[in-house]
Amino acid sequence: MELTGNTIKWVHSLGRKKVRVQDRCFAAEGTKCVLDTYGKFRVRGIFATAEWLASHPEVDGTVASRLQLDRMSNLTTASDVIAVYEMPDVRLDEVDLRSGLTIVLDGVQDPGNLGTIMRIADWFGIYNIVCSEGTVDVYNPKVVQATMGAISRVRVFYTSLHVLFERYADLPVFGTFLEGENIYGADLSETGFIVMGNEGTGISPEVKQFATRKLLIPSWPGDVPTSESLNVGMATAIVVSEFRRRMR
Repeated sequence: MELTGNTIKWVHSLGRKKVRVQDRCFAAEGTKCVLDTYGKFRVRGIFATAEWLASHPEVDGTVASRLQLDRMSNLTTASDVIAVYEMPDVRLDEVDLRSGLTIVLDGVQDPGNLGTIMRIADWFGIYNIVCSEGTVDVYNPKVVQATMGAISRVRVFYTSLHVLFERYADLPVFGTFLEGENIYGADLSETGFIVMGNEGTGISPEVKQFATRKLLIPSWPGDVPTSESLNVGMATAIVVSEFRRRMR
């Protein structure tokens, strides 16, 4: 892709969800993120400093100055390379949902949290995440950056959770609640949905009604004052780790 003034403006505009949806493209920034995603998505254009391209001859890109990269970037500090990819066509696979664990996010708003949860899913071998329509966009530049390449391996879908749980009513739905059962003594399964809620309000009442198993991550010791809650990324790591520990 030729690097013109309009190209620079367009790459920067991918920071807005409206443009991403309209053009079906997203940007990935930073050496690790680009190298982990290169070859996994259809490339629309890669822009990098001459030094970066010389150090990574396997990447076919266009030379850009530091000033041009600054103008294209949607991050606080621009990196040496920005890749623009076409969004893949991802669809829910019923066989996948029925054969393993699926993380479900109910209104998670912080880009860093979604990126972290995708890295957690990648680490523990969970390759499907279903999000409520109110969850932050997976192609938000800050989400893409926070995934550290996991976006190329973990599939993220957006749908009505009400419809999802009604369609797969035979699968268990696990959620974390203050009134839940201690996760370390609860019966866990190798299949089903693990629901994590909004950073401030937790799992919504509309989704709570579908929870067939309510779990609690206990504080320690249990009889002393402690933090009000855990960050949703931390909580996801603890919950998924316990599910996987049981499988081993």
